[in-house]
Amino acid sequence: MSPASQRASVVLSLLALTPGAPVPFDQIVDELWAGRSMVNARNALQANVVRLRRILKDITGLDGENLVRTVGSGYLLDVAPDAVDAHRFVEMADKGGALARRDPRSAVVELEAALALWRGPALLDAADGLRCRAQAAHLEERRVSAYEDLVAAKLAGDAERVPLAELRQFAAEHSERERLSELLMLALYRDGRQAEALEVFHGARRRLADDLGLEPGRALHSVYQAILAQDAGLGEPRMALAYSASA
Repeated sequence: MSPASQRASVVLSLLALTPGAPVPFDQIVDELWAGRSMVNARNALQANVVRLRRILKDITGLDGENLVRTVGSGYLLDVAPDAVDAHRFVEMADKGGALARRDPRSAVVELEAALALWRGPALLDAADGLRCRAQAAHLEERRVSAYEDLVAAKLAGDAERVPLAELRQFAAEHSERERLSELLMLALYRDGRQAEALEVFHGARRRLADDLGLEPGRALHSVYQAILAQDAGLGEPRMALAYSASA
């Protein structure tokens, strides 16, 4: 992507974070050129907006000036929030998480649809600026939470097999999240792999001790003790529901 196209992408991403609401000129300039002195920052921004309007017109066939409108001392992306994947994802993830306790199967459908909206890292072409970088981190956090809710809903519904390789990879990539370790332990135990489930606990314990000087939390300890005792409750949906609320 050329520098000019990337700047247009940054402008679009920043406006899309709050569709229907104006973003002040100064915020956009700061996102594009933070820490750099610009002689004619407002003119440079206007040139990037003109380029963005042209790109949007080529893609959508709609008038770019109606999509990216000048409002007072800023610009506004005039689309409904559900036209932006990030907003649709958050709405669907919230809905799926709320369904997990009372209707796990419906929660699975909602959460899988939410996660299917992801095609790679959030705001990949626009994550250099402070605001986009912060929002990208927030969306990634929500993605992992939604995945945790999905696994918990699958275990609670007791109808769908949890892909262990995928869950193990998530737990490895986000080793700081005890909830993923808890869910992985439960899924492994239900798959008849008790020794592997116990090793997940020991691995998490070592990482916490080495990195933070901490012991695992109460929930992780509870699953560990239940697996050691081969608690019959481990096979019941209620055990998974303990992890269906967002961490």
